[in-house]
Amino acid sequence: MGGGSPCASCKLLRRRCAKECIFAPYFPSDDPHKFAIVHKVFGASNVSKMLQELPVQQRGDAVMSLVYEATARVRDPVYGCVGAISYLQNQVSQLQMQLAVAQSEILCFQMQQDHLVFPNCPQIYSDEKPPSLQLPPPSPPRSQCFNFASSPNVIYDTIFGHDIVS
Repeated sequence: MGGGSPCASCKLLRRRCAKECIFAPYFPSDDPHKFAIVHKVFGASNVSKMLQELPVQQRGDAVMSLVYEATARVRDPVYGCVGAISYLQNQVSQLQMQLAVAQSEILCFQMQQDHLVFPNCPQIYSDEKPPSLQLPPPSPPRSQCFNFASSPNVIYDTIFGHDIVS
């Protein structure tokens, strides 16, 4: 920084902040925690080497990334930011599944509504004879399909309409 107060890294490392200090633009003195966490996880020497290898226009993004990764590593020492990413991917999967269930329920309701509004829609077929519907034979009652009726291990899944044996 030169004449003003030292940057957060020089303050933490207790050294004089040179005019060409590589940390000064990215770790200002008013945010010492930012450098402290990066230093704790990566070390000042490693961060300095990384920044020197990058073009100046990419260093700001690199520092933001290092701060994010260091913060994630402190919160979760085993998985770091991979744990956060995994958690978010899991949430996305669960939400996609909930969306699919909701969309299928909407489709079922729409089909039921269409059937109620147009039960035998003859105007669609004009002069032609409507195709005959081949319905499958009625299925036997559930108690005849599975001999688990008295077993406490059978759970009826009302959403999908099938038995789950646990």
